[in-house]
Amino acid sequence: MFNAESMLLIHGRVFDGTGNEPIPDGGVWIEGDEIRRVGSADQFDDVPDSVPRVDVGGRFVMPGLVESHSHLSYFNASSLQDLDMNCTAEATTIKAVLNARTMLRAGYTSAFSFGSLHAVDVELRRHINSGDIPGPRYVACGRDVLGTGGMVDWNPDHLQLGMDGLALLADNPWEVRKAIRTIRKNGADSVKVYLDGEGMIESDLPGELSYTQEEADAAADEGHRRNLKMICHARSADAVTMALKAGMDVIGHANYLDDEALDRLYRDRHRIFVTPAIHWQVGLYENGAEFGFTSGVLDGLGYKAEIAETINSVAKMKAKGIRILPGGDFGLAWTPHGTYARDLQNFVELFDYTPMEALVAATRDAGAMVDFGGKVGTLEAGKFADIVVVDGDPLTDITVLQDQDKIVSVIQGGRFFHNSMPAGPRFDLSAKPGMTPAEEDRLLSSAE
Repeated sequence: MFNAESMLLIHGRVFDGTGNEPIPDGGVWIEGDEIRRVGSADQFDDVPDSVPRVDVGGRFVMPGLVESHSHLSYFNASSLQDLDMNCTAEATTIKAVLNARTMLRAGYTSAFSFGSLHAVDVELRRHINSGDIPGPRYVACGRDVLGTGGMVDWNPDHLQLGMDGLALLADNPWEVRKAIRTIRKNGADSVKVYLDGEGMIESDLPGELSYTQEEADAAADEGHRRNLKMICHARSADAVTMALKAGMDVIGHANYLDDEALDRLYRDRHRIFVTPAIHWQVGLYENGAEFGFTSGVLDGLGYKAEIAETINSVAKMKAKGIRILPGGDFGLAWTPHGTYARDLQNFVELFDYTPMEALVAATRDAGAMVDFGGKVGTLEAGKFADIVVVDGDPLTDITVLQDQDKIVSVIQGGRFFHNSMPAGPRFDLSAKPGMTPAEEDRLLSSAE
């Protein structure tokens, strides 16, 4: 991996992520892990000759993407049992390392976790930060917090399995506080709380609140006292209202909204973020038949109506200026790792975003959610040099970001993780990103 003290990307079509139109012939001057200057090509005449030039040949230069609803410790499983019982913690960790590499290669240089198995997220974040393994800058989540019978409390009592990989069960305000303290003790940055259900288990059906307001209040209060970001699963209008009353920071899904929920979202629009994760439903319709979820089954579960309602809800939130972020619940069999940019297409085709709006949501706005000291999400002086070079124009065709061959360079903190451009200095790319299926199988079999 090449690590330049200074480098100038020149002659690119530079999209800075702020919402401004791209610079037709621009450059980005990198010093160490930060951006020193962004501007038109004629603004770099003072750059010393000793600084390596990388001529990007008119390609699209943009901020690294941010995946805002990710599960790096999920491994394309098709059931809760696969996640919670049918895989060892050791194998899960190896798979998470491979997923982190996959995400970075896809051009996602930062990510926000929406739930972890065991403490995998925390260790993943630590080793990414230390440079031991490649991966996105990562906001690490702890295990899910939910009440008995909540959405991922899948195992019947008579089995007496005592599963503890996916969830921490907490059934009153003080148990909720203890669960969050435990997650903080184990090093997480955020906590996910389930406020309502989905059609996955009969004990927590869609629209059914799984916590009381008192429990939700306790969760948000305890998390904020300990500097944790508080995120929640909230599909129904009642759950969204509960989340906002409690003071949650990030709302996952928000498929259904009533006037009260929408008004509260508007009042908190400068503080909160919403991740619809619509690819959960879209992926089920596209890929679910392979796993027994035919369109007829999905229609019967209400997913067709839910997609339509989510489209309406997003339109209302967008009109109110609420920050809505791409992130498609990737990590399940029907939302596999490596396909993250598919949710950008959903934003354009389903939510009526322009490609520019979708890219701003996935860079500037998602960067504000992950934060990292305000140094990610846009190409500006003083920001981290997290940059993607694309052989194509996402502002014309958003789907180009789904073609990994078109992601010709991925730079994170001024370091090339991947580069297939012929121009520029020599880069040591002998450690090719990703592994062959055979190599992955050998690693996993040794851990199981």
